[in-house]
Amino acid sequence: MTTEREVLLMVHPDREATGEAAREVSARFAKAGIRIRVTEHDVCALINPEQHGVGAICTVVDPDDNPAAGVELVFVLGGDGTLLRAAELARPAGVPVLGVNLGRVGFLAEADSDALADTVQRVVDGDYQVEERMTIDVTVTHDGEELARTWALNEASVEKSTRERVLDALIEVDGRPVSAFGCDGVLCATPTGSTAYAFSAGGPIIWPDVQALLVVPSNAHAMFARPLVVSRDSVITVGIDPDGSSAVLTCDGARPIDLPPGARVRVTCGTTPVRLVRLWDGPFTDRLVQKFSLPVKSWRERHARPCEDDPLDA
Repeated sequence: MTTEREVLLMVHPDREATGEAAREVSARFAKAGIRIRVTEHDVCALINPEQHGVGAICTVVDPDDNPAAGVELVFVLGGDGTLLRAAELARPAGVPVLGVNLGRVGFLAEADSDALADTVQRVVDGDYQVEERMTIDVTVTHDGEELARTWALNEASVEKSTRERVLDALIEVDGRPVSAFGCDGVLCATPTGSTAYAFSAGGPIIWPDVQALLVVPSNAHAMFARPLVVSRDSVITVGIDPDGSSAVLTCDGARPIDLPPGARVRVTCGTTPVRLVRLWDGPFTDRLVQKFSLPVKSWRERHARPCEDDPLDA
């Protein structure tokens, strides 16, 4: 007995930029007998099912009703922001996410737009692997009362809520204070998130298979405000000065939560990972070099003299 296959298609909100790619993907899946599921009626209209052969196999589902449940994977057309949005839907259903980069760096994406046809065919053939990425669980409390509970794949960012004020924060690890300082914010990131916001804030890059958590102060006014790499089993707490200004928490650049003075943000290794589709077997090192266009030749190799006899070799 053959089980019907289905994928959830998510695209970047810029419909014009992704329209052609979305129609191609849908038509190729339809030809292979794989159903398409979308969460928005305008995405279904973008695909134009009747004209492009998708027909009755395109289904619109409620985005609030576990839309990824039962699908084989979530197929994403866009950049890292779109993939993070897709991860929110895929994580509770336990299904993997496959990203095709239509943005700039697209570090989380597994393929680029010029390999779209081959990427779809790999899915059709079932020729892909799935890896799990660590997440973080985030809890906000104030005066012993829980205000919010959320999670992130990349990072939880505690930032000052007003440009004119400095955020006074205390960093604790495993219940012990480490350092207090005024700053613009504090980032608590996963290894996956080390190449995102944390990297821009001056944090180190951590290989995805390293089981660790990262703390990166942003523009801190302190002698000791260096990034910290701690165990995945550690508990990180960012405390907001009770007599200071308010702050705001965002996770993966979304889901903002207001933090009153005295609030405490507790970050631990997540109980539920995000599953990512992998098509290529190359190491993370090669991905890092390719995505950031890193120079891998020495200055001398890049500026070699055309003549055979180099006096510097004498």
